[in-house]
Amino acid sequence: MLIAHLPRDSSVNRRLHGEAVEWGAAEHLLAAITDHLAAANWMTSVINGDPDEERPDYPEPVPRPGDAEDEDFPGPDQDQEREREHGDAAVPTRGPSPGELRLFFS
Repeated sequence: MLIAHLPRDSSVNRRLHGEAVEWGAAEHLLAAITDHLAAANWMTSVINGDPDEERPDYPEPVPRPGDAEDEDFPGPDQDQEREREHGDAAVPTRGPSPGELRLFFS
C-alpha cells in the first residue's frame, strides 16, 4: 500500500520508471509548446524566405521520456525498409512547399 502512494520523485519510482517520473503534465505541455513554436518559426522562415535559398531543415522535437533514443522519425530510408519487411508501399513523405504554406495560411 505504501509503495502505491510514494511521491513521484521517490527513489523507488525513479528505479521503476526512470526519467518519466520527472515529467508531469506541465513539462509535457511545455515541450509541446516548444515544438509548436519551433514549427511555426520554421513555417514563417520558409514562407518569407528567399525562394532561391535552400530551405531550412524542419526542427527536431523536444525529446520526451520513453522515446527510443535511437529511433528516428519516419523518413525515406524507413519507408523502404518497411516496404521490404511488410510488402506495402508507404506514402512518400515530404514537407509542404512554400506555395502550399501560403495557401494554407491565407
